[in-house]
Amino acid sequence: MTGYNELKGAAQILVVEDDPIQRRLLKNAIERHGHVVHQAENGRIGLEMVKRGSGLYNIIVLDLMMPEMTGLEFLEALHEFGTHVPVIVQTGQGGIETVVQAMRAGAFDFVVKPVSPERIANSISNALKLDQREVKARAGRRSRSGAVGFDDIVSASPAMLRVIDLAQRAAQSNIPVVLEGESGVGKELVARAIQSGSDRSGKPFVTVNCGAIPHNLVESILFGHEKGAFTGATDRHIGKFMEADGGTIFLDEIGDLPLEVQVKLLRAVQQGEIETVGARTAHKVNVRLISATNKDLIEEVKNGHFREDLYYRLNVFPITIPALRKRKEDIPHLVRVFAERFSSEQKGSHRMSVSSGALALLTAYDWPGNIRQLENAIFRAVVLAEGGELTEADFPQIAAQLPEYEVVDHLALVADNTRHDRQNDFSTEDYPAHQASVEEAVARITEAPDNAIASTNPAGDVRKLADVEEELIRFALKFYRGQMSQVARKLGIGRSTLYRKLKDYGIDPDNPQKDAA
Repeated sequence: MTGYNELKGAAQILVVEDDPIQRRLLKNAIERHGHVVHQAENGRIGLEMVKRGSGLYNIIVLDLMMPEMTGLEFLEALHEFGTHVPVIVQTGQGGIETVVQAMRAGAFDFVVKPVSPERIANSISNALKLDQREVKARAGRRSRSGAVGFDDIVSASPAMLRVIDLAQRAAQSNIPVVLEGESGVGKELVARAIQSGSDRSGKPFVTVNCGAIPHNLVESILFGHEKGAFTGATDRHIGKFMEADGGTIFLDEIGDLPLEVQVKLLRAVQQGEIETVGARTAHKVNVRLISATNKDLIEEVKNGHFREDLYYRLNVFPITIPALRKRKEDIPHLVRVFAERFSSEQKGSHRMSVSSGALALLTAYDWPGNIRQLENAIFRAVVLAEGGELTEADFPQIAAQLPEYEVVDHLALVADNTRHDRQNDFSTEDYPAHQASVEEAVARITEAPDNAIASTNPAGDVRKLADVEEELIRFALKFYRGQMSQVARKLGIGRSTLYRKLKDYGIDPDNPQKDAA
C-alpha cells in the first residue's frame, strides 16, 4: 500500500474484466476519484501483470465470470503467489453461495453488477483503509466514548450508503428524524453521527431507552420532578430533556411510550416546553429530537397505541436502516473492524486478523440480532482465541446454525479439484490419487436421480427440443455451480447465447431448479 500512502489519495487499481464496455465504465468511475487504472482483459493477463508489477497495485477489481480463467481461479493463483492485494470481486449473481466461495478464496469485498460508481468508489475507499490499523483502532475508541462521526460508520452496501446520505442531509437542519429498523442495526450510531455532523456538535447527546423505563417513572425521567412531587422525593430531578438542553435527545424505542406521556412529548415538540412533575410553570428547552423504533408506528397509530398527531410531528424525516442480512456486503468490513478493535483492547498491541474461511462463514449467516449480535460474536471469539488469526473454528455456535455450510464447502472442494485437474498443475506422481478423488466426487453428483434427462414425456411421445434444452441448461448450472463461462463452454455455446437462453426460459442462475417443470 506504499504507493497509495505516498500519493495521498491516488491508488493504483488493476481492473480484470473480459467485457470491454464494463472495463471502460469501471475505468471512468475509478478515475473520477483520482486513482490510476490499469486494465487486463482476462485473468491470465491480469496474473502476468501482477507478477511483473510486484507491489505496484493497491487494489484489484476482478470479474468472477470470465473465459479461460474464472475469478475464483484467479484468486487461488493469487494466493499461491503470496500476494496480499485486496481484491474486490464483481459478479452478475447475487447468490450467497457465490459470495461465500469468493470470500473463502480471499476476496476483500464483493459488488453485484450492475455496480454504481458510488458503490465501487466506496469499496475502493474501504480497501485502501485496510492497513490503517491505528485509524480504525482510534475510530473504535471514539465509538465507545460517544464522539462518533459519519466516517466511523462502516458501510459498503448501497442501502447503507443511502442511509448515510439521508442522515448527512438531516444533520444540516433541526428537522425531527425517526430512525426505523430492527433491534441491533445501529440506530444510535446513526443518531450520534447526525449530532456530530450538525451545528450542535460538542453539545449534550442524551439517550433514553423508552422501553426500559417503568411506566410510572417515564414522565419523571424525561421531564424531571420538583422536590416533594413524589412521596419520599427529597431532591429536585431535572430530567433528560433539561440535560439535553442545547444538544440532542435520542428517544430509542419511542413506540413504547405510555399514551399519557405522549401528550407532554407533543407539547415539547410543538412549543419547545416541558412540564416538570410538581412544577407550576413550564420550562423552555432547546433540543434536537431524534427518535428510533423497531415497530411499525403507523400500525401502532391504527391500533390506538400511539397518538396520530405525535406521529406526524415526529415522522417528518424517516430513515429506515436495513437489517444486516439485507446488506451482507457490510459484514466482512464490520468483522475486520471489530476484530481489530477488540484485539487491541484485550491483547494490547497484538491485533488479530480474520481468515478468509471465517469471513465466508460469518457472511453466510443471517444475524437475526444484527450488528449487535455480530459484535458480540467477534468479542467472544477474540477473548477465547489462542492464535493470531480468527478462523471458522472460533465460531462454533454460528457454524452449528448453518447445516448447509458443509455442503457449500464440499462443492467448493469438488470445483477446486476439478479445476486443478483441468489446469494440470499437479505432479505426475500425484495424478492417480488426485484423479480418483475427482472421479469419486463427480460420481457422487452424477449418481443423483436428477442427472437423467428423459427423452419422452409421460404420454410416450418425444419431448420438445426446447424442453430438453431448458432442463439441460438447468442441470449444467447446478453441476458447474453457476460458473457461467464453464457452463457455456461445456454446452458448446457462447456466454451471450447462454444469457439469452436464461432470459428466454426464465432461469435464475443462482437457483437453477426454481420454477423448473
